[in-house]
Amino acid sequence: MKAWLRQYLGKMRGTTRGSPPRVSNEEIIWSWIGSFLGIAAVAWTGQLFFQGYDLALMIGSFGASAVLLYGAVRSPLAQPRNLLGGHMISALVGVICWKLLQEHPWLAQSAAVATAIALMHVTRTLHPPGGATALIAVIGSREIHDLGFYYVLMPATVGPLILLAVALLVNNLPKSRRYPEIWF
Repeated sequence: MKAWLRQYLGKMRGTTRGSPPRVSNEEIIWSWIGSFLGIAAVAWTGQLFFQGYDLALMIGSFGASAVLLYGAVRSPLAQPRNLLGGHMISALVGVICWKLLQEHPWLAQSAAVATAIALMHVTRTLHPPGGATALIAVIGSREIHDLGFYYVLMPATVGPLILLAVALLVNNLPKSRRYPEIWF
């Protein structure tokens, strides 16, 4: 038992590799431009077309998606399959967990995130912001809860589609970037 505990705790020391290398100034600028335009497009679309309908097109998990789509362009987690599938599956899981377990919020929250992660693994659509999308379906406002399964479409499908359109346009402008690496 003592040897196992020593080995277990030893895994938590990390490595001596240091922090990751800094990216170029060009990469920083393109990441900024892409994320600004992507989030602006979602926000502007929501304000223009959905204001006054109690529909939220912008949710917090899109900020994390922007980090992947515009700051880690080549990451498998940033590819279209992962972006769209991750948000859609996670939203569906979150809504189901809210509907079934809302009387036990702690259980609904933990089941939503854990089940979303498991299903994203099974479907090969792992997108870390999807965990937040599932959680938002559970902890969101009354307006989010009132959307019910519509939450899967709006915002969890429409928002990522807008982010994807901007990523396709912006990430292919510089010679140093190519997006996507894979579609499906």
